Amino acid sequence: MNKLEHLAIIMDGNGRWAKKRGWNRTKGHEKGVETVRDITIHCSKIEEIKTLTLYAFSTENWKRPKLEVNFLMKLLERYLKNEEPTYMKYGVKFETIGDLEPFSKGLRKVIDNLKEKTKNNTNLKQYIALNYGSQDEIVRAVNSLVKENIEVTTDTLTNALDLPYSIDLLIRTSGEHRLSNFLLWQVAYSEFFFTDTLWPDFSPNELDTIIDNFKNRERKFGGI
Repeated sequence: MNKLEHLAIIMDGNGRWAKKRGWNRTKGHEKGVETVRDITIHCSKIEEIKTLTLYAFSTENWKRPKLEVNFLMKLLERYLKNEEPTYMKYGVKFETIGDLEPFSKGLRKVIDNLKEKTKNNTNLKQYIALNYGSQDEIVRAVNSLVKENIEVTTDTLTNALDLPYSIDLLIRTSGEHRLSNFLLWQVAYSEFFFTDTLWPDFSPNELDTIIDNFKNRERKFGGI
């Protein structure tokens, strides 16, 4: 029986969810934020899950229409402000991975504030990937090692990454079967699960079903 300590999710399908209903894409993002809350709370109640990493905004997402990007930044800021009581109630420690430098000073301040407020929470650690791309993460990590004159090895590179932990299970919603530059190093021996469900419709019940599937898989890690 496999133990699930680190769960990662590529949250995909907000736009398609809204389009199917004849709505603006922003409605899908708003509903997707509600799903983030529901899944985070659910994971905080599963004792074996220690870390939840969510792919929210990639380094490539800046290519989207400016109006949508601006909406996403405002939605993120509003979510982080409004959800502080939820993080505290369920003992969730908030962290980020990715390069936050391109974000506004105001948004970075909100991010830093929530990190500070939740730093002593121990029930679940939640990483939200913001302006994150795995290739960018690896390049930044290698450059930091070179700058400090540290030999690049598997261990030193792992420790220099934004997220220096392996993933047990990676889930992608919306029916797409690709990693989209997410945690390429960390998923070396992860189990993958792809669901056709669009992210706004992804539920704790479906997550439980996937976890049951994961627990019964055979993980060999290169062995026999």
